Amino acid sequence: MADFDLHIKGGTVVDGTRVPRYRADVWIKDGKIGQVGGRAPGFAKKTIDADGMIVAPGFVDLHTHYDAQIRWDPYCTISGWHGVTSVVLGNCGFGFVPVKPEFRERSMLTMTRTEAIPYESMKAGMKWDWETIPQYLDSLDRAPKGVNAIQYLPTSSLLTYVMGLEAAKTRAATEDERAEMRRLLAEGMDAGLGGFSVQRLGPDSTQADFDGSPMVTDTMCDEDILNLARVLRERDEGFIQITQATGHIKEDLAFLERLAAEANRPILHNAIAPARRNPQVHQRSLAWLKRCREKGLPIFGQTATLRTGFAFTLEHWNLYDASPAWRTVTTGSNAEKISKMKDPALREAIKREHDQANRKLEAIQAGVGGPIRDLIVTWAAGKPELEKYVGKSVGLIAAEENKHEIDAMLDLSIAGDLKVEFLGPNRGFNAEFYAEMINDSPYTIPGVSDGGAHTKFFTGGAYTTDFLGWLVRDEQRITLEEAHYRLSALPAHAAGFRDRGVIREGLAADVVVYDLDRLGVEPDWVGDIAHDFPGGEWRRVQHARGYRAIIVNGEMTWDDGRCTGATPGKLLRGGRG
Repeated sequence: MADFDLHIKGGTVVDGTRVPRYRADVWIKDGKIGQVGGRAPGFAKKTIDADGMIVAPGFVDLHTHYDAQIRWDPYCTISGWHGVTSVVLGNCGFGFVPVKPEFRERSMLTMTRTEAIPYESMKAGMKWDWETIPQYLDSLDRAPKGVNAIQYLPTSSLLTYVMGLEAAKTRAATEDERAEMRRLLAEGMDAGLGGFSVQRLGPDSTQADFDGSPMVTDTMCDEDILNLARVLRERDEGFIQITQATGHIKEDLAFLERLAAEANRPILHNAIAPARRNPQVHQRSLAWLKRCREKGLPIFGQTATLRTGFAFTLEHWNLYDASPAWRTVTTGSNAEKISKMKDPALREAIKREHDQANRKLEAIQAGVGGPIRDLIVTWAAGKPELEKYVGKSVGLIAAEENKHEIDAMLDLSIAGDLKVEFLGPNRGFNAEFYAEMINDSPYTIPGVSDGGAHTKFFTGGAYTTDFLGWLVRDEQRITLEEAHYRLSALPAHAAGFRDRGVIREGLAADVVVYDLDRLGVEPDWVGDIAHDFPGGEWRRVQHARGYRAIIVNGEMTWDDGRCTGATPGKLLRGGRG
């Protein structure tokens, strides 16, 4: 009989604790780290030659939307290709629990719009066998998984379940409704929830609902959120993920501080992102985090350490939703969208908002491809008469045709049946600022991958590989030890993972083995199109290069880039596997 299941031989261990790297063998048995260093008393069933490679804890991705995809893709790719061994589901208040049977269809339509997950894939790939939170967790537990998962209670689903959709969008909860929501959250925590999540972006939400109205939580009152926070405080467990940006930054941050004080549990604030030239943008956020900690408020900042592009069509685009006029013309069927795009009054409304330089919309556009004038036409929807536009910017087309850039974009989209593709060019990233977000604060976590969302125009799930290859290896601005602490140990701690996040004897064997020199994202920027979703749907993907092995609970899920078919992932109820 073999004494161990796996022997990782001759690698350089970076264990996630910030301890300086060291050369050592690692042995794995029964899903746990059996021994690190020294001489093992026996032999293993399988040996992985890790000479010249890094051996580190698997990555923990706290911000994903794989709630639907995990039902047909056990590995939660893109993230699963890039060394992520644990994901947190149900972010931003969105998800599928609790959901009454008659609301399942509307629930999927919501996710089609707000997180741009293909409806046909959800329809074909999700087998609903739950209504309540405990039933959902049992279903997720039964599902084959190639990664571990922790589940938030999505607050939007909770409010809708208790109050009904119309009421949840138009008024605060009654005291009886608040009591029922507390009861359901407590019931869910008993069953293994990790906490709850909420997005509050105000009436002009950046991510609107299927009908163009704000999401349920976008206009949620303070007391309805604090009502749930008190459940976590009373139990002294769980954590809260919140994305709050109503356009009133001082009030938003003040509420986060009040929420942290009320819950007395970790708050994951989303998100801190740097500008390209102005360091004060991220430095103000880091200074605020420091002040919160000095007050004893347990707030962590999730940072947008992503270098990925946006290539999109107006058929599926939803990230201009902060603009009421854009939201109007990009809501509905394709025929309805085209009709509205032809409407002179609606065009004038878009141009008016555009020309008035709405600061919120400008900031959003900067993060999702850049200004409209700079977008490049990359595909002409298979129409020969439109090929002359490929490679040109919207601004150049507008100048050549003596049009407003909004007219140029809309006219081209209509001519291509909404399938003309626009690309945000790579304008470069400030490595110094990205590194400062990590090095200058003990309370920041890289990521905000949005894995599983915006699948036709975003590939943030590759952030782990890019983070190591860019900021650690190429720029040498973050140490390897610091990087693995931030990618594994700190997010595991912040999210209540009890038994993983570092390489330590007796803990769960979630491990990545990789060649730092070869590590890379393929292809870069916007990725490839893959027709690998149920219902005949497609998505954009970026594969990983350089990973020798990805190990989840002691079993290899990826062997030199090849999927082994093993599904050893677990639902981590209460953070435990």
